[in-house]
Amino acid sequence: MVGGAIFGICVSAVAASSTHDGQRTVVIDAGHGGIDAGVLGISTKAKESEINLYIAKYLRGYFADAGFNAVLTRTTQGGLYGTSTKGFKMRDMKKRKQIIKENNADMVISIHQNYCPIPNRRGGQVFYDEGSENGKALAQCVQNSLNEMKESVKQNTPLVGDYYMLKCTPNPSVLVECGFLSNALDEALLVTAEYQKAIAFAIFKGAVAFYS
Repeated sequence: MVGGAIFGICVSAVAASSTHDGQRTVVIDAGHGGIDAGVLGISTKAKESEINLYIAKYLRGYFADAGFNAVLTRTTQGGLYGTSTKGFKMRDMKKRKQIIKENNADMVISIHQNYCPIPNRRGGQVFYDEGSENGKALAQCVQNSLNEMKESVKQNTPLVGDYYMLKCTPNPSVLVECGFLSNALDEALLVTAEYQKAIAFAIFKGAVAFYS
């Protein structure tokens, strides 16, 4: 019941902050893909790229239901690089930037999973580009929402990140590391559909809080 009440508030906030054409565009980027699996789960060897896409799809659903134009940079487990020859990673990144620009994104959210040699590191961490005040504000809203999750074990603060995906548009962009696949407890959550939906909803709530 609480989730439904929050969702209703979110929808009202979106309606109150619509662009002139009545709809904002959010581009949701599922990091990695194809031969670039990203990091692997310490116990299950689950691929970051697969978890990213699951969360991105749930996130798209929440945004779409709230009246946003929600666009995914990738919709399958494949990458965006074409052939897996030299330079595939940069081709992949440039394709993502192209999608962001072609859709005139009002907001970009890039989904990732973290990894650290120190296995007790846990929790979601949001990054923003140093030169973007709106990006910083969006990152704070999303980080606050992640910190409010019942599974959160630490109150993190958003950090500056020098990432390509944060520089693809002058509009607010964040990169969300949803948890640490190097931590068995985080991993156990992140591989479940229930938690993937929960963290997607937390990211969505934070993004809507930015607009409201």
